[in-house]
Amino acid sequence: MSENSQFGFGAATGIGSLPGGDAREAAKTVTGSFEDFPFLPELPARGPGADMIGRTAGILVELYARVEPSGWRLGDRPGRDTRRAWSWLGEDLDALEEFTQGYEGPLKVQAVGPWTLAAALELRGGEAVLSDPGACRDLAASLAEGLRLHLAEIRRRVPGARPVLQLDEPSLTAVLRGQVRSASGYRTHRAVDRQLVEATLRDVFAVQDGGPVVVHSCAPDVPFALLRRAGAAAVSFDFSLLTERDDDAIGEAVEGGTRLFTGVVPSTDGPLSDPAGSVMGVRTLWRRLGLSPELLAEAVTVTPTCGLAGASPEYARQALAHCVRAARSLADNPE
Repeated sequence: MSENSQFGFGAATGIGSLPGGDAREAAKTVTGSFEDFPFLPELPARGPGADMIGRTAGILVELYARVEPSGWRLGDRPGRDTRRAWSWLGEDLDALEEFTQGYEGPLKVQAVGPWTLAAALELRGGEAVLSDPGACRDLAASLAEGLRLHLAEIRRRVPGARPVLQLDEPSLTAVLRGQVRSASGYRTHRAVDRQLVEATLRDVFAVQDGGPVVVHSCAPDVPFALLRRAGAAAVSFDFSLLTERDDDAIGEAVEGGTRLFTGVVPSTDGPLSDPAGSVMGVRTLWRRLGLSPELLAEAVTVTPTCGLAGASPEYARQALAHCVRAARSLADNPE
């Protein structure tokens, strides 16, 4: 197994979601593609409860959610939608356990982070949890406890695994900028104080008890510095959305030991370039920042730009294999 950083991250992995609805096929694909950094697949095509919000709502402790026409809404007790989320997660864990017998090394599990969850989940009255600071606090605490139990379950099922927790925060920038729309759509929720955002993330990260947390966002303007201060060991992002405005933050992140999960392989069907071409932009960025080429393999994990739920099964398999080949190209020819 490659030990590419202090945490032993693999050189390539996926983001989380895959097309289709067969848990065993998904686990087989993931463990076959990423021998040194598999992940727990998510299959949202199965319907509500397998989507990223519903799946994470199913992990919450003493908070339950159901599907309304407007989205997921908190309720008083677990209903059909919650039970469906539990059932599918159990199915996915069974499949992963089957295909990771004897595995030792990093194993990534994904959940929605506290701020994207607060922007997506509705209170009983229909407004986002984000509108109520007390509800945000309760949600983050419930999520943290749920994640603690989830990670313990992963360790029980795959004893040789070192869990890597990925928190999906695509709405984080919108939360910080006050761009999350209200239920009516006529106004936006006020921006959340950056220190509160950071403190909440730090509290949720603490469930890893010293283990690594990756924060993923395929939105523009990822707040790299804030995530680093909160304690993220790695930041996962769509490389094509970077601008030169991000250069300083990226350079500081790399020099501070933060790993970059660079999304360079397209997440929807289309022609794939050669592996070296896929990581050419990463090499160019490295040169522009004046970073040592030898750092590349230590600092970069290659991924698709986002989840692969919208891809065809055949393309999804090709994209995962391409990530591995692109990572190898980066390691073999860092210049």
